Amino acid sequence: MATAREIRRRIRGVRNTAQIAKAMETVAASKMRRAQQQTLASRPYAEKALAVLHSLARQAHAGGGALHPLLEQREVKTVGLIVYTADRGLCGAFNANMIRKAVDFTKTQEYPYNLIAVGRKGRDFFMRYGFPVAAEFTGIPDRPAMPDLSPVARVAIDDFLNGRWDAVYLAYTSFVNTLVQRPTIVRLLPLEPVWESGTHGSVDYIYEPNPEAILGQVLPRFTELEIYQAMLESIASEQSARMVAMRNAREAATDLITELTLSYNKARQEAITKELLDIAGGAEALAKARGS
Repeated sequence: MATAREIRRRIRGVRNTAQIAKAMETVAASKMRRAQQQTLASRPYAEKALAVLHSLARQAHAGGGALHPLLEQREVKTVGLIVYTADRGLCGAFNANMIRKAVDFTKTQEYPYNLIAVGRKGRDFFMRYGFPVAAEFTGIPDRPAMPDLSPVARVAIDDFLNGRWDAVYLAYTSFVNTLVQRPTIVRLLPLEPVWESGTHGSVDYIYEPNPEAILGQVLPRFTELEIYQAMLESIASEQSARMVAMRNAREAATDLITELTLSYNKARQEAITKELLDIAGGAEALAKARGS
């Protein structure tokens, strides 16, 4: 059994860990609230932009030709995948779940593929295990602006337009609530037409003077918006996962301190009892020596 001094030293170390976890939980909670507000505020606009994009794809399909190169449906021979992960760990299974989802996606592909790794954790994993990484982006701030994601969109759009990729997918963690975040993979380019009534509806929009005249500016911006919204979803999910992970770590440390304190009290009581027995034995031996 460990001595009281060793147990006391361990309690001190666990208590320091609990304090660090509590501080990180507080910081993550603050960042999480801001990220949630930003994500939920921009989500309706992103969903409406996606509805417009699906409408354009439907018009292009009905007309027999693409209104813009980003809407062109062609035979898939190569695939690009944008994968969002975090730059840091200590966020539970957030990174592992996203990487596992991306790896499972690559295993189902019949065509050659390349990855765009956004985030240090995903980049390190894919490079360590020899996945084809076409581009990498790290150091994106916790509160990103559109210019922070423009390079990612530029690579994806240029490679699609140049014919390097025939389809581009987006892998990110969709934010549901503080406790639930879902790894998601959606097709970004080219958009598939949606005909049935549902989330995006079946309304055909009228464009003045004509769709071709405005798509050159609007379509790339809308594509950037979808990439930007996916990043916001991932950041909100990351901060939520980190807050929950740090809370669990703090609670685990608190429980361990309770157990160690009980062990410390037992060890201290045992040491005191032993000292009392030694004193009593010494006193008895001294009394016998005097009597003799």
